Amino acid sequence: MPRVGNLDLTGTGHCASFHLRRTARAVTRAYDTALLETGMRSTQFTMLVGIAKNQPVSIGALANALVMDATTLTRGLRLLHNDGLITISNRSTMRQRFLALTRKGARALARSLPAWRKVQQKLVSTIGSEQWNDLRGRLETLAHTVVAIDGPSKDISSEKPASS
Repeated sequence: MPRVGNLDLTGTGHCASFHLRRTARAVTRAYDTALLETGMRSTQFTMLVGIAKNQPVSIGALANALVMDATTLTRGLRLLHNDGLITISNRSTMRQRFLALTRKGARALARSLPAWRKVQQKLVSTIGSEQWNDLRGRLETLAHTVVAIDGPSKDISSEKPASS
């Protein structure tokens, strides 16, 4: 049993959060590097794709699709809105606010797609198409499983993936 002082660290080397976050940071860094020339970060790209695929989309639906806390998402959306890339509607009768790309947002997304496609293709060809499809399916299953454990208010089952 690994010990540090009085701490029992048994099993921590198998922590799902550690391994998934480390992998996510590496993947994010690769996409951020590829998108650097476009002036867009991978997080912004993901939000814009999620909006473009589902617009007009409510903030809540986008948060569910991205499995993001609405407060964290709102901060990112505010930056996209301030840059003129998206519109955020006034509250509807159902107290929801809806998001849509502006023309400027669509142009920014169009400019970033070639860089995204290049890094995506490189990643898939390095891993292998079959392995990537298998991994992607397993990641989807894991996301749905964890959301189910975390609670029904974060259901992503009917949402389209933000990026594919």
